[in-house]
Amino acid sequence: MRILFSTLPSEKNPNHPYPKLNHMTVGGGAGSAGGVTSGKKRQRVGSNSRLSSTIGIIDSSRPDNTLTERTQKPSSIRRTSSHTVITATGGFNDSSTADVMLRLFIDQLPLFDTDDSESISAVDSSQSDVQIYLHSNVLRRCKYFDALLSDRWQKESNDVVDSGNSSRMFRKLNLGVPSHTGSIDHHLTVLQLLYTNDFSITINSVSIALCLLPVALELIFEDCIKACVRFIEAVPWTEDEERKILSIVPLLGKEESEELLARVSIDRNDASEEMLHGLILSALHNHPNMAFAKAFVAKLMRDFSSKQTAKRVLDRAFYSSLKIVKESLEDYSSPDFRGDHNETEAIQRLNLHTAMTNGRHLLWLVERMIELRVADTAVQEWSNQASFTADLLRALRDDAWRNIVPGLPAVVLRCTCKLSNAITTGTILATRQVRMKIVKDWLPVLILCKDNVTPMMPSHKIVYVELEDTFLRIISTLPLSDAQELLQKCLSFSTRNVEDCPHLISAFTTWFRRANKFPLPDM
Repeated sequence: MRILFSTLPSEKNPNHPYPKLNHMTVGGGAGSAGGVTSGKKRQRVGSNSRLSSTIGIIDSSRPDNTLTERTQKPSSIRRTSSHTVITATGGFNDSSTADVMLRLFIDQLPLFDTDDSESISAVDSSQSDVQIYLHSNVLRRCKYFDALLSDRWQKESNDVVDSGNSSRMFRKLNLGVPSHTGSIDHHLTVLQLLYTNDFSITINSVSIALCLLPVALELIFEDCIKACVRFIEAVPWTEDEERKILSIVPLLGKEESEELLARVSIDRNDASEEMLHGLILSALHNHPNMAFAKAFVAKLMRDFSSKQTAKRVLDRAFYSSLKIVKESLEDYSSPDFRGDHNETEAIQRLNLHTAMTNGRHLLWLVERMIELRVADTAVQEWSNQASFTADLLRALRDDAWRNIVPGLPAVVLRCTCKLSNAITTGTILATRQVRMKIVKDWLPVLILCKDNVTPMMPSHKIVYVELEDTFLRIISTLPLSDAQELLQKCLSFSTRNVEDCPHLISAFTTWFRRANKFPLPDM
C-alpha cells in the first residue's frame, strides 16, 4: 500500500505557516517505493565536514548498502577494506536500536521556490537516494513526524517491515526532497540535529542556517527553526544572504519573521527622509571632522535614489539655516539691549558669529542643491530677501564686523553668485520676476562690499567680479525697460582703466544695440 500525505497541522499551532509536503509517503509490501534503493551509493555527508561531528556515509561492506555513521572519536573503531565505521548505540543511523527506516530520495519538484538558477543543478543519480535508521521517540521532536507516527496513522497504514530480528520491526517511511544542490545533505544534517540540543557547532554561519532552515520548516522542527532564526538575526548579512532571507520570511511564524523584518523594514514612510536630514544636521553642527562628514553626506545625496526626497531634505535645511542667519543679522543691526557695554558687545559678537557659521552652512547647502539640480526653491527664496539685504547693509556699514567675521560678506555673496549662475546656465529656469528681483535686491550688497570692504582679499575680488558678470548676464535676459533701470546702478562696476571692465562695456553695448533697432511692425 502507498499513501500520499500533505502537511499535518500541529496540535499546538494549527495555523503555523509551514509549506506543504507533497512527497512524504508510507510504504509497505513488495510494490512499495520504500526500502533499500537498488542504485549505487556514494558517500553522503550531513552537509559538509564542518556541519557535524557525525558524518553519514554509505557502507559498501554492508549487505543492504544502508547509511552508517563515522565520528571523529577514536574509540570503538573497527576497520573495513574501505573505511572506518562506528556503531553508536541509540544514536543517529544506529540500525541495532532504531525502529524507523527512512528513505530520502530526490524529487524533481522543489518544495521551496527559488529564483537562483545557480542553486539548482542536475543531481547525480548515484547520489539521489539514501536510507537511514532512526528512532521514533527522537523523530517526534519534529511535529510532522510526531503526527505521522501517531496512533491514527499507525492504525491506517501498513508501514512495518521485518528488521531481521524476530523481536523488533521497522516502521518504513519515504521522504522526497527537492532537487537543489546538497538537498539530501541538508536533510541528513537536520535529522542528525534531532539527536542533540546543542545546535551551535553545526549552525555557525548564515549560509549554513539558510540551508537548514527550509528543511526544519519542512519537517516542523521547532528547536532547529528557532536556532537558525536566532543565529541569522544576530549576525550581519551579505546582500545575497538578505535576499534569500526575505524569500524565507513568509514561511516563518509571526514571532520569527518580526525579528528578521525589523532589520530591513520600518513602519514610518518618511524614515529615509528623516535619516538623511539627521545626517545633514550632524555634518553641519555636531561632527568634529566637519569637512569629512560633509563630503560623505554629499556623496550619499548624489547616490540617493529619490531626487524628490533629497530636494525636500535640502529645502528644509536651507530654510532653517537661512532663518538663523536672518535673525542673527536682524538682532545685530537693530539691537535692543539695556545691559552694560561689555554684555552688549558680547551679544553682538555672538550674533555675528552665528550669522557667519550658518552662512557657511547655507553655502554648502546651496552647492548641494545646484549639484543635484534641485535649487529652484532656493533661488526663488533668495530673490525675495529685501528685508534680509537691508539688515545686511546696515551691518556692513558698521566697522565692528571687520575684526569679528571679516569673511561674512564673501560667504553671503558666494551664495548669491552660485544661485545666480544656476539661473544664467539654465540649471534653474527662473521666471522674469525672480530674475529681476535677485539682481535688484542683491546688487546694493555687491556694490557696498566692492566699494567699502578694504583691504580686499584676492579670493573675495574674484567673487565680486564673477557676480558682476553674472548680474549683467541676467540683466540681458530682462525687458529693455527693466534692464535700463538696473544697468544704471551698475556704473560702480567700472574701473580706472576702461579696458579692465569688458563685461560692463558688453552689457551697455548690447542694450543700446537693441534699443536703437526700429520697432517691430504690428502683427
